[in-house]
Amino acid sequence: MRRRAGGGLPLSSIGKEVIVSVAFTKEESAETAAETVLPDRPISEHPNLVTRSGLAQLEAELAKARAAYDEAQTIEDVNERRRQAAGPLRDARYFTERVRSAELVEDPQTHETVAFGSTVTYCRDEEPEKTYRIVGEDEADPKAGSISYVSPVARALMGKSVGDVVTMGEHELEIMKIA
Repeated sequence: MRRRAGGGLPLSSIGKEVIVSVAFTKEESAETAAETVLPDRPISEHPNLVTRSGLAQLEAELAKARAAYDEAQTIEDVNERRRQAAGPLRDARYFTERVRSAELVEDPQTHETVAFGSTVTYCRDEEPEKTYRIVGEDEADPKAGSISYVSPVARALMGKSVGDVVTMGEHELEIMKIA
């Protein structure tokens, strides 16, 4: 078998898939491999309550993480493949656990009191009214009008009715509407 100068792979193997032991790669040892294993995302200690749309969001994020991981597995360079797969793998572990532990809570049947899934409008001191839907931790997005049921505001409002006033630090929140 003819070999290239310097003792590399045989010329007959060029363009073919060649399996080489990792002992013969130029990987920077265990340090490189270790830096591509990201720590798990923290999982909340609170029950994983979700709305129907929140559960769908978790399932979509899990599918997205799995697809990104599968895509990363197509990269030929082992070190780059590990780096590109690290984030999606961590996300897949997180969303797998969140989907597994999800407790679906149907929307409230009544709007007499604030509950998980309620959309509540309140005013704080002399500021304009604010409206938020109380949802699970993973689906909360205050800029989009939703807050987590474990947030201080949501906890203060839960169980209250229209016209009730709750005190939050130096501020008073008055519930204007529940939907």
